[in-house]
Amino acid sequence: MLHIGIVGGTGYTGSELIRILCKHPNVELTCITSRGDSGTSVNNMFPNLRGHVDTMFSTPEDAPLKECDLVFFATPNGVAMHQVPELLAAGVKIIDLAADFRLKDPALWKQWYGIEHQCPELLTEVVYGLPELNREAIGKARLVANPGCYPTAVLLGFIPLLESRAVNQDFLIADAKSGVSGAGRKASVTMLMGETGESFKAYGIPGHRHWPEILQILQQVTDTQVGFTFVPHLVPMIRGIEATLYAPITNQNIDLQEIFMTRYANEPFVDVLPPGSHPETRWVRGINLCRLAVHRPHNGPLVVVSSVIDNLVKGAAGQAVQNMNIMLGLKETTGLDGIALQP
Repeated sequence: MLHIGIVGGTGYTGSELIRILCKHPNVELTCITSRGDSGTSVNNMFPNLRGHVDTMFSTPEDAPLKECDLVFFATPNGVAMHQVPELLAAGVKIIDLAADFRLKDPALWKQWYGIEHQCPELLTEVVYGLPELNREAIGKARLVANPGCYPTAVLLGFIPLLESRAVNQDFLIADAKSGVSGAGRKASVTMLMGETGESFKAYGIPGHRHWPEILQILQQVTDTQVGFTFVPHLVPMIRGIEATLYAPITNQNIDLQEIFMTRYANEPFVDVLPPGSHPETRWVRGINLCRLAVHRPHNGPLVVVSSVIDNLVKGAAGQAVQNMNIMLGLKETTGLDGIALQP
């Protein structure tokens, strides 16, 4: 059995990691840390895990993290970069689910996150953990930056169009909507049901932290500058992201459906729906899957892609386990073969 640790196990992402990993046939959860809840039973905090996990939360200092084969960081932004170098030196592989290693430029990191990066030397080797784009590099990596939830939904929708040169990369627009769990498991007036219920709003229009992350990968795919607008929205649901993507078509005779079918034919966690489909977030609730539909309204000059994921699974913990499987030489789909909840 492979020994796995989780740093920061009390948030939504951490609890999803525990839920998935406790049923994974090839791993053992060696330690799960929480500074504030050290000594508390995991299944007391998360009763849904009762009978599946008997671990107690421990502090990072007391946890045997260096004895693990791989450690997940499900911590707030700015935490992992203080602890990762020591664990890498001990031979432990790392997957960070926060943003500490997503941006390659430390100056850009400081601009968007407001603090100096503590180990910029690692930014040159870190692999961005989108398996559908970087699978081979992930398999060789010792440090993987798990993508953000919005970036996962947006990038999976745009990548086939950019790789095939089917659209003008100067005018890419992502109009994305997320449930309240995307804000994390913390007390916040703006996330109360009385504040979010029966309401719908855009936010971060002047600039959102996921914009530079998405832009970095779009420009990696095209190897050129990209014009990209990203507008996130908060909707009154718990889980899920729907991203509606727009781009001008460069070849009026191109078969857009075929582009997506061909690109994702062998991808276990991307489902290209039949023409005319309108994917719903409930179709992916609780599973590590992105469902996509591609449209060309009125046979006009724009392609419109609708992309849905569960922000806590394919947008976070599930994709992290997918990356873990690749990094540790396991079958990529192991532990991730669930069926979406209905209703």
